[in-house]
Amino acid sequence: MIQDFLRYLETEKRSAPLTIKWYAADLKNFEAYLNDLSPQESIDGVSKAVIRSYIVHLSKSKLSPRSVNRKITSIRAYFRYLEQRQLISSNPSSTIKSLKTSKKIPDFIPENLLETLQTEIPVYFPDLRDYLIFEILYQTGMRRAEICQLKDQSIDFEASLIKVSGKRNKERLIPFTNKLSNLMKYYREQRETFFGSSSFDSFIVSNKAGICYPQLIKRAVESRVESISGKLKISPHTLRHTFATHLLNNGADLIAIKELLGHSSLEATQIYIHNTIAHLKKIHQQAHPLG
Repeated sequence: MIQDFLRYLETEKRSAPLTIKWYAADLKNFEAYLNDLSPQESIDGVSKAVIRSYIVHLSKSKLSPRSVNRKITSIRAYFRYLEQRQLISSNPSSTIKSLKTSKKIPDFIPENLLETLQTEIPVYFPDLRDYLIFEILYQTGMRRAEICQLKDQSIDFEASLIKVSGKRNKERLIPFTNKLSNLMKYYREQRETFFGSSSFDSFIVSNKAGICYPQLIKRAVESRVESISGKLKISPHTLRHTFATHLLNNGADLIAIKELLGHSSLEATQIYIHNTIAHLKKIHQQAHPLG
């Protein structure tokens, strides 16, 4: 039944591959717990008490509350699916509550530090690609999965717009600067020269001209940062946070940032206000005579 649920996520919900991967892992972990508890116990017939005992088991492990909550989300989604398909008479997860977590302020790169990461454009193609990945993530705020899905035809150079397919295949348009436009055109030319071809399955390609994949994006950002400073720890999502925070710090409207990020609600975007307040406090302390 779990496989049917995963197919439903892929074909009907059109969930991102990474999302499906996490759901699969979470449900298999839950199933393994049930087998240890009672080999005869079926995941489709568990009670509310068993789910609660699993949460207690997770809480006693070294997992953070956020990680436990993600597993709770996966379990809830699975039982909702079973209930909608009338495969169970009642949903045992309907009243299961998430653990309390502290609000985490997103990490971002200060503007002055970011300038040190924007060095001369590399000549060697793989280095050029990694440089471009870093710039696209910072200048557009795309998610890692979104940049992987980019095709050449996703980019409208005349209108200076990138068409992005976000979560649940929700499309949005992101504008880009002349600087990024020139960099993407240069990358495209060098890609054709390097591989001797003009046809590619994704805009960003691997070292062997294969399609882009999430781990490639992660490694590109890490290698880009390590080439400048081995002390910095920056992920692709850090650049998304940096994009939003810098826009807000420089006067951008919160609703506009919401649309650029592809958030479904304004609440998800409001986390960046905390970074802006921290920025204003720093300015106040530096600039005020009694700061």
